[in-house]
Amino acid sequence: MSFLLSVQSLTKSFGPRPLFRDISFGIDEGERLGLIGPNGAGKSTLLKIIAGLEKPDKGTVSSRRGVRIGFVSQMDKFPEGATMNSVLMGALADSPLDHHEREFEVMMLLARLQFPDEDLVVASLSGGWQKRVSIARELIREPDILILDEPTNHLDLQGIIWLEELLRDAPFAVAVVTHDRYFLENVTNRIVELNKQYADGFLSIKGNYSRFLEEKENYLAGQVHQQDALESIVKREVEWLRRNPQARTTKADYRIREAHKLIGDLAEVKYRNNLGSAASIDFSGSGRKTRELFVGRGINKAMGGKLLFNNLDLTLTPQTRLGLLGPNGSGKTTLLRILMGDLKPDAGETVEADSLRRVYFDQKRAPLDPKVSLRRALCPDGDNLLYQGQSMHVAAWAKRLLFPVDQLEMPIGNLSGGEQARVLMAQMMLSPADILILDEPTNDLDIPSLEILEESMRDFPGAVVLVTHDRYLLDRVSTEILALDGKGGHRYVADYSQWEALQSGFSEDSSKSDNGNKSGETKPKASEKPKLNAAERKELLNMEATISTAEQEVQRLEQMMVDPKVASDPVALAKCWEDVGTAKGVVTALYARWEELEQRR
Repeated sequence: MSFLLSVQSLTKSFGPRPLFRDISFGIDEGERLGLIGPNGAGKSTLLKIIAGLEKPDKGTVSSRRGVRIGFVSQMDKFPEGATMNSVLMGALADSPLDHHEREFEVMMLLARLQFPDEDLVVASLSGGWQKRVSIARELIREPDILILDEPTNHLDLQGIIWLEELLRDAPFAVAVVTHDRYFLENVTNRIVELNKQYADGFLSIKGNYSRFLEEKENYLAGQVHQQDALESIVKREVEWLRRNPQARTTKADYRIREAHKLIGDLAEVKYRNNLGSAASIDFSGSGRKTRELFVGRGINKAMGGKLLFNNLDLTLTPQTRLGLLGPNGSGKTTLLRILMGDLKPDAGETVEADSLRRVYFDQKRAPLDPKVSLRRALCPDGDNLLYQGQSMHVAAWAKRLLFPVDQLEMPIGNLSGGEQARVLMAQMMLSPADILILDEPTNDLDIPSLEILEESMRDFPGAVVLVTHDRYLLDRVSTEILALDGKGGHRYVADYSQWEALQSGFSEDSSKSDNGNKSGETKPKASEKPKLNAAERKELLNMEATISTAEQEVQRLEQMMVDPKVASDPVALAKCWEDVGTAKGVVTALYARWEELEQRR
């Protein structure tokens, strides 16, 4: 792959707060770079610097001569009254093509991307289609590097899959900020995380998201071991300093300087290891023991003359984790409103437990008043609130949600999207509930917050109903998924992959649905595994000795890690820790192989 662009020693601050410092990496032809990091790490700012829309405080961005960069921002902006055709024609305004050639290019792109009527006014389109138009506007300029900032936020699942396929086969390089973990897994071949947990302020790993997680775990584990080793060495050096050697020789002076350097190194490593905390999200259950919280039988609903769902049966019990899937306009939010009691079905019946308590996450965040301060949004009355039976000061409550105290007087409207999402979740946490109803809660949340949200939904004692285009979260949380087809049909599926197979026509047609009852596919029986051949019998015979040798190698490497020469060298220690991880992986693989051979014996 040849070089397209590089950033060298980029530094950027927002007011007194540094976003990142001395960031360096490159983008090559064919690269699919995923940029991740906690909220506030400076990801969007870094993209804008690369695109030439902002200037760094220090550092340089250099590119190969003639490189064209396309940039798709989080917010889609179009001229008033613009149509899809006029947007794309405007993108070619500086092209050397004549008018007819431009019209042909626009027509071909619209056809290739399967856009609807080219004369539709863009403002009349859904947020997902507006995002597609923004992407098409950059594609028609034929960029060498396409930069996308949170492109999946307004796309439905079909839109995300469309974008994944587009980027996987694209002739240009890609740099994308996203918290969609399946998107990162399916599209990227390199991950860069901006995070002050790392010694360099970032970690760059070749490979997809799974590979990145493995390398990140090894890195952070090595950093913890580095702290342990430094603590041991510093303890020894501090004891030496306390003895206050009388002979101030050159050697003694050098050791004193080195001891102070080690103390500083230890403080820095401790600081990095203590970073990475996420907002504490813990929804409160009401303690209700009722078996059936909400039951819907034969529910029908149409909106604007369009049938959304027909003859739908639905039961929510404690520990139900129901995910809702379907294209935009298929009725997901309408069904949530029925579950909330804000709408009635056109036909069928709904039965709910007495005094049913529900809390709702609104994707539009309507409950938040942008003029109200963060303090009043978190604690409307006074400076103390009651959470799970305990009194808590608003400053401690803010800290739990990762808001610094100096942010308490800031208006809600000045907070980032992720911060506003955390405020809304904080309000939900103060209301004990039987059912959590969440409509697209993941927009703008960083990956650490998503992981905490997953855990809290799994631990919630009541029922959870979740609408999200985050496929990873959907699979991790849901016990069942209700798929709406947008044409009045519906079907229960086990997980996202089964729904995807249905969309691709790999399973029976949804018209053969059982009208709401859970459906299960009968899996074909696995073919008989072949018996062991001569080489495999010999492998099985020697397996215990092979595993013993592999385990001895793990022990040897672990002993190396406590060697003072290795323990005092962060690079050598990190390499040794990586070798230990690899060696343990070999042992695990050998045990799995042993079990497989035993089953076939």
